[in-house]
Amino acid sequence: MNTLYPYFIALLFFVNIPVFAQEFPELTARGERKILVVKDQPFLILGGELGNSSASDMCYMENIWPKIKKMNLNTLLTPVYWELTEPQEGKFNFELIDNLIRDARKHDVKLVLLWFGSWKNSMSCYAPVWVKKNARRFPRAVSKEGEGQEILSPFARENLEADKKAFVALMNHLRKTDGGEQTVIMVQVENEIGMLPDARDHSAEANRFFKQAVPDELITYMKNNRDELAPSLRTRWESNGSSWRGSWEEIFGKGLDTDEIFMAWYFARYADEVAKAGKEAYPLPMFVNAALNRPGVRPGDYPSGGPLPHLIDIWKAAAPQIDFLSPDFYNPRFRYWNDLYTREDNPLFIPEIRFEPSVGAKAFYAIGHYHAMGFSPFSIESTEHPEEENIGKVYELLRQLSPEIQQNVGSRDMRGVWLSKSEAVDTLHFGDYTLVAKHDHILGWSPEAKAEEWPESGALIIRKGPGKFIIAGTGVVVTFLSRSKNAPQAGISRIDEGKYENGSWKPGRRMNGDQSHQGRHLRIPAGRYDIQQVELYSYK
Repeated sequence: MNTLYPYFIALLFFVNIPVFAQEFPELTARGERKILVVKDQPFLILGGELGNSSASDMCYMENIWPKIKKMNLNTLLTPVYWELTEPQEGKFNFELIDNLIRDARKHDVKLVLLWFGSWKNSMSCYAPVWVKKNARRFPRAVSKEGEGQEILSPFARENLEADKKAFVALMNHLRKTDGGEQTVIMVQVENEIGMLPDARDHSAEANRFFKQAVPDELITYMKNNRDELAPSLRTRWESNGSSWRGSWEEIFGKGLDTDEIFMAWYFARYADEVAKAGKEAYPLPMFVNAALNRPGVRPGDYPSGGPLPHLIDIWKAAAPQIDFLSPDFYNPRFRYWNDLYTREDNPLFIPEIRFEPSVGAKAFYAIGHYHAMGFSPFSIESTEHPEEENIGKVYELLRQLSPEIQQNVGSRDMRGVWLSKSEAVDTLHFGDYTLVAKHDHILGWSPEAKAEEWPESGALIIRKGPGKFIIAGTGVVVTFLSRSKNAPQAGISRIDEGKYENGSWKPGRRMNGDQSHQGRHLRIPAGRYDIQQVELYSYK
């Protein structure tokens, strides 16, 4: 052995150069979907997002950790605040994040960090005071009336460089202190980016960029992906002649929609530069989230230019370093928005959804139907009775099923159902069998079935083989039909209630009597949260 080798190894450690390649959390393709891999193992995020201010005080957090464990979370989404990370320019304080990581490890919870940097819900409220007070150096967006806004302009290089410097310092610190343990598994870049109360920034620098030619990268992207473009973007481009060169108004026409497309490009370029610099320090998966708009609302009346579905192609072209775009849910159009965000180049992750009684059923549906990487109700700490929350009961079932779920991401063998009084039936086809899932209250067997509103119910269904299914859910009744011409009737061989322990099925009760209505259906009553396995046969 070379006598200098030990000294060479010691030198590598002294200068903080890793001796062996380090595997970091990453996204890996699985069919037409992607999964998150942490330490070479697939990881399903059963998450919850903290309220905006909770993580700014570790004493306040002390009572939150037990709630998180009672709700069976494996991941906490938590803000990281630029103003507290860099209270003085160039002087960084990572005490808060170090304490969060320490406590997360104590409670066996992973973290997704939300970088509250230049923008949080459009505004720049988490920028440091030294940024806020120096508008000459760190320019603001300007309304069409010429009034400065509490929004840092994405056209100001000083704004970008300051944000980027702080973000890189954070990512360097995370790699140094957490690269081995990997408590932090993903990072959100900014939060709900968007322009208010106008569709675009009207500062002098923004106006200068607005008159310039649309960047070649965007034109090339649109040409290469014409057939897959979001309909509204393609329509604006084609109705103005599908030009390959020109200003924003020459390519897309005049109006608020063009103003928003313009802002989307420069918001996305800004976020992409921040992400790129951060990944060069520590290459964790990174995403951005969107405050969803409402039907009929014009740009400027909602946070405009963010990673919304009608602008998704702008963001994809402008921000290749952003791994995916995510919706935040505070409206009832759950299927509609998820359909728009779920694409081969954009796996679904729901980082924020209103914490209400329906979230448990929606979690089943998001992970079963869309093969989402994870799910996360907002202000998860707000409950006073965490042990009673349905999301915790659903998460316990999803935790048990996580290996089965990850094996079936991207496969038609895994589906989800989400049921309500207005949409109480769903029909799913699996090979030789059709499964008809109905809301439990359809049976009319409980007094609650007569109520005006029914609690939302849902299930996750995995086909394990011909005629063999795992069904996990709450408030569902599933009947079975044969699709075979030679054996047109479907029968139930057996139904077993049970649980998974370390990936292995442990059967409990055999449910072939009253619990299956003498072989007519599989039932998980409303208010119960169970996993059942069913095996079918066909006959004439």
